[in-house]
Amino acid sequence: MAVKIINELPLSGKRVFIRVDFNVPLDKKTRKVRDDTRITAALPTIRYALEQKAKVILASHLGRPDGKRAPEYSLLPVAERLRDILGQDVVFPDDCIGDGVRKNVMDLGDGGVILLENLRFHPEEEKNDPAFAEKLASLCDVYINDAFGTAHRAHASTEGMAHHVTVKGAGFLMEKELDFLGRLLKNPERPFIAILGGAKVSDKIGVIENLGKQVNALLICGAMAYTFLRAKKMPTGKSLVEDDKIKTAERLLKRAKTFKVPVELPLDHVVAAELKQDVAVSVVKQNKIPADQMALDIGPETIEKFCGIIKTAKTIFWNGPAGAFETPPFDKGTMAIARAVADSGAVTVIGGGDSVAAIHKANLADKITHISTGGGASLEFMEGKTLPGVAALES
Repeated sequence: MAVKIINELPLSGKRVFIRVDFNVPLDKKTRKVRDDTRITAALPTIRYALEQKAKVILASHLGRPDGKRAPEYSLLPVAERLRDILGQDVVFPDDCIGDGVRKNVMDLGDGGVILLENLRFHPEEEKNDPAFAEKLASLCDVYINDAFGTAHRAHASTEGMAHHVTVKGAGFLMEKELDFLGRLLKNPERPFIAILGGAKVSDKIGVIENLGKQVNALLICGAMAYTFLRAKKMPTGKSLVEDDKIKTAERLLKRAKTFKVPVELPLDHVVAAELKQDVAVSVVKQNKIPADQMALDIGPETIEKFCGIIKTAKTIFWNGPAGAFETPPFDKGTMAIARAVADSGAVTVIGGGDSVAAIHKANLADKITHISTGGGASLEFMEGKTLPGVAALES
């Protein structure tokens, strides 16, 4: 893809619109930013633009205001946090379009920063309304998308407005995401192992289909494993099973067999009558889940086998936990996989979502090669899909 990066574009004195992903968690009581990871992830791109004496226009969504102005979804707390991080004033208008916003932008000096109000206060943003996209585009000379987490959405700020700006490209965060994820699909060092967990097979069908012909082994765990076990006619008790996806699971298993890719499913399970702390638990074999019990984590035999396979890998993609890791004692499988991935010495890519939370819970984030900032976007990329927000940047 012919996508230019921000450091390949002329920025000095230009109005540079940077679509960032500042969809950060806020404290319900204080209304302050609780976790600024997404803000700091965008700093290299923002600071580069400032160093080039650009007039920086930042835009993001926050939460799901459903196209209506809602104070609880205002980006004001983000503007305040960004002001502290950058050590300079951040202009914060009360909207993202309109005469007032245009005046704020035109008054911005070189090296100045403005953060627009929540894009999703306007229903036209998610509808990718052409007129709304054109209004956003009229604010800038240069368009930069650094919000990989929303690149799979064809919204006005992520796709539509790019068609109205001649000079456009990707930020450093977007570049990093495309580089690492692209490497997995094009030329991974082998053995290449994919670990897929989480609740639903339906969320991972495309990934399994695409990776199933590329990886050297596919480890399936989490609740989604029980749809596969049911497809193999094994009892699953009260475990979460997507009944309407059993035939799909059968097809995916056959497809993997065609490509001679081993699909590893749990050999044993940690089961309980319900999901809660301090509940009585037991470990049972693969086909011995009692009718009144649900599997909530992988057992020790599975942990040993999965970790042994992970140790042989040169490249690892992991998306989805091995069990209900938020609720001890059902976190042992996920934590063991996290440690094995971190200690593998392989190129390791965590594909967003709960896997990222698990890596942070295990305090192993610094040992991972790349942690994706976009759960849905990374999954669609790994499915082999074209991301609208990336395609719009192509020259």
